[in-house]
Amino acid sequence: MKKTLLSIAALTLLASGAQARTWEAIKQSGTIKIATEGAFPPFNVQKGKALTGFEVELAEALAKQLGLKVQWVVQPFDGLLIGLQQDRFDFVIASHGITPERAKAVDFANPHYCTGGTIVSMKGGPRTAADLKGKVVAVQVGTTYLSGVQKLPGVKPLVFPKDTDAQTALMAGRAAAWVGDKFTGLDLVKAQKGKLQQGDMLFSERIGMAVKKGNSGLLKELNAALAKALANGTYAKISNKYFGQDIRCK
Repeated sequence: MKKTLLSIAALTLLASGAQARTWEAIKQSGTIKIATEGAFPPFNVQKGKALTGFEVELAEALAKQLGLKVQWVVQPFDGLLIGLQQDRFDFVIASHGITPERAKAVDFANPHYCTGGTIVSMKGGPRTAADLKGKVVAVQVGTTYLSGVQKLPGVKPLVFPKDTDAQTALMAGRAAAWVGDKFTGLDLVKAQKGKLQQGDMLFSERIGMAVKKGNSGLLKELNAALAKALANGTYAKISNKYFGQDIRCK
């Protein structure tokens, strides 16, 4: 999906600060520190003390392949790339869409899934970009979904700190539609058992893990671990558990 709240200029300034942990330092410590939002089901979600979701299980599988234990850090989405630049963790896996702007501030691993921004509404509601004109659309702050909605003429974004809050606004009738990740949308429609409909996909995007700019050693290891998981069936098993299909980029 997704996202960043800070300006690229601000992130670039942060990236020029302290040195991130190298792959050698991470390997020597035996533990890798991974950050996520924990509020974006089914990709990453915290239920009580338990952290789960497709991206959580995938990251843990990659860490296992690399011979590392995982220390998770959960924090609001709009602080994740800031924390990465401040060396609070080694990498972020939180459904960040790979965009040219973001790639100026962080380095992305090869995409771990492909998706897009989709419209969900109550039955009989808007289904296309044209249908959204003049309508209130619920969307999460700092996301590629918000920027996509803002490009549509006459649309009135209703912005929330969490995607789940935006979904609630749709269900409560405060918005005519919600725009977010297509797989999240499928789950939402399924959970509401006939009350909702999924409309058009407004744009497509590739999703990647982010490391601090210039941390090439860690990036290389993450890409190698992801390639191994894609090849040996680990990825497909996790993907099918959550989505009933393989969501890798084709």
